[in-house]
Amino acid sequence: MIELLLAGITLGLYAGFSPGPLLVLVISQTIKHGYKEGFKVAFAPIISDIPIIIICLLFLSLISGYDLVLGIISLIGGVYLGYLSYECFKTKGTMTEAPSKQPKSLQKGVILNLLNPSPYIFWITIGGPIIIPAYNNNPLSLLLFIAGFYSFLVGSKIVLSYAVGKSRDFLTGTLYLHIMRVLGGVLVIFSLYFLKQGIQLIF
Repeated sequence: MIELLLAGITLGLYAGFSPGPLLVLVISQTIKHGYKEGFKVAFAPIISDIPIIIICLLFLSLISGYDLVLGIISLIGGVYLGYLSYECFKTKGTMTEAPSKQPKSLQKGVILNLLNPSPYIFWITIGGPIIIPAYNNNPLSLLLFIAGFYSFLVGSKIVLSYAVGKSRDFLTGTLYLHIMRVLGGVLVIFSLYFLKQGIQLIF
């Protein structure tokens, strides 16, 4: 059981700190609206991964159509990332101005994670093969793996969001706009990667 807990913690830290579209969204929402909104994005995997895990476990038992479905998810994710990038590029003024609409940070994080093929690939190739035998041997060890994984995945993103939020007061005027443009550019890169990956999976 200790081994599975340590595996969950290690994988959770890697997923939390590794560069990716969700991490970029955590940072961008924190800069635009404060670290509380970044926290909301950080909690998105807890909500979105429930259906993802169920789907992936079904895939492990019925593997046909795996590439096609992942490809479609990746294409949709690429389009959505393009939309989030557009939001970064159209940002105007300074971050101290009141937002004109609700940030919807948790909603954005959940949608982004559902359209990101990476969690599906993780749970099919790594998570699934870990939790299935763990459940068969000892259900408690499965709970320890899940608890360790999500505690450190969400926790690491919260730490990063808090750190960015604390430095937020130093980000004003043109510096803020430049940072948002850079984040928008990073999201464009992820968008193109998702689209390329989707096309490769389908064809």
